[in-house]
Amino acid sequence: MKPRGLLIANPHATSTTPQMRDIITGALAHELELEVITTTHRGHAGEIAATRGDAALLITLGGDGTVNEVVNGLLESGRAERPMLAAIPGGSANVMARALGFPNDPIEATGMILEALRTESSHEIGLGNARFAASGTSEPRSHWFTINAGLGLDAKVIASMEAQRAAGRAASPLRYIRTAVQEYVGDHERTSPALTLEVAGADPVPGIALVIVQNTAPWTYFGPMPINPCPRASFDTGLDVFAPHSLGVPSTVRYGLRMLRGSRASGVAGALTVLHDVEAFTVRAERPTVLQVDGDGMGLVDEVAFRSVPRALRILG
Repeated sequence: MKPRGLLIANPHATSTTPQMRDIITGALAHELELEVITTTHRGHAGEIAATRGDAALLITLGGDGTVNEVVNGLLESGRAERPMLAAIPGGSANVMARALGFPNDPIEATGMILEALRTESSHEIGLGNARFAASGTSEPRSHWFTINAGLGLDAKVIASMEAQRAAGRAASPLRYIRTAVQEYVGDHERTSPALTLEVAGADPVPGIALVIVQNTAPWTYFGPMPINPCPRASFDTGLDVFAPHSLGVPSTVRYGLRMLRGSRASGVAGALTVLHDVEAFTVRAERPTVLQVDGDGMGLVDEVAFRSVPRALRILG
């Protein structure tokens, strides 16, 4: 008897077409008793994952946002037994799927999933969790992330990209670069750092301009090129942190080159804080600061508590 599978497909995913979805669906149906649900609105993938507990395997066809919705739906559902997850890349960056070792081509990735089904191959990975309240409120919320989170300029770029996509503009590497430059030039607060990093057992580190948190490497991709602030980040370790104390032009250029090279160099006191394999830490903001989690804007926050949760999710493959 075939195992039950549920394919959650984002019809607006950047790099897939209806014809490609038909090919993928047909291939998966050979190995699974497959149901396909197409998402209709933001958050729909999470709603499906939270309520459909009869499938042994959930498969996403979309980008990192679709994967994140499904993961949060699974983990917040409270079910004792959760289905395995597989991710077919269909977005613009597909960091999660590629970090799991899948090729960036959806058809090739489907082939690897079919092989993993035949060999019954799976493993567990760690996830990150961010706990925060919207600025000016006291109602806390918790959000899981698979690949990264960020406060400051990183999140402002994400928020701007979300607005552009809502207006009908397609995401692309060049649009991301253009948006990042525009946000950087227009960010009048970048020269007055407002973030403080706190790790238990260590002195607080104030005067931080930007915080990038990684649960895996790379942080993202520019086309085929990995961008790697923390190249040692891994699903098998705690969280890694890249936190510049200044975003002036010379330092920003230097950090950008470092990310392109994937440097493993340590931080520089008073200039750059780099942490590896951290179990938990808190970021406090002197003024409301934008937060992003797995490429989704979370709005303005005053404080975020991050933690690493080992072996939180079973992955096919």
